[in-house]
Amino acid sequence: MKTDELIGLLAKDTAPATPKPFAPGLLGAAVVGALISALVLIAWLGLRPMGAAMHSPPFWMKTVYTALIAVAGFMITARLARPGARLGWAPWIVAAAVAWLAMLAMMEMRRTPASGMSHLWLGWTWKICALRILALSTPVFVAVLWLLRRMAPTRLALAGAAAGLFAGGVGATVYGLYCEETAAAFVVVWYSLGIAACAALGAVIGKRLLRW
Repeated sequence: MKTDELIGLLAKDTAPATPKPFAPGLLGAAVVGALISALVLIAWLGLRPMGAAMHSPPFWMKTVYTALIAVAGFMITARLARPGARLGWAPWIVAAAVAWLAMLAMMEMRRTPASGMSHLWLGWTWKICALRILALSTPVFVAVLWLLRRMAPTRLALAGAAAGLFAGGVGATVYGLYCEETAAAFVVVWYSLGIAACAALGAVIGKRLLRW
């Protein structure tokens, strides 16, 4: 029997392999990481009075912003976990979220006197906000990176950055359960900086740890 005939015989009854769904596992890893982050937040900083927060527009402004970034990061990470995948339209969610919050910040500036402009952008916690988001994002990032190592990403730095973006969005959402800053200007700068730091760190780590 010739080699070509043998190969044809072996492949005759085979069916294409069905790719294992990645998104459910990614979502599960994110939920576990978010729960750990929430427990860390409670033990470390505590929670703000949630009854008042639920009736506070700034609380929902922050939550919607960070959740949109987390959703975009989830979608990009799920795509990049497989070889040859494109980013799709998920990055536009991030761009739209930032543009929306920047617009709110511009509206705040118009209503704020010059004497209050510094506090509008810096709030009370500008020195520590981004660092806290980075710390609270760590459990989610570790869980997502562990899962990515079991997949086959080919754009390693980009996949790591997407994982960092996802983790940063989740971590920032968790941090919003404590943070009482109310200005959109503050959130668009310092929350975004914390999330961007997560993505940048993810790119560096992903390039090293996601190699096959």
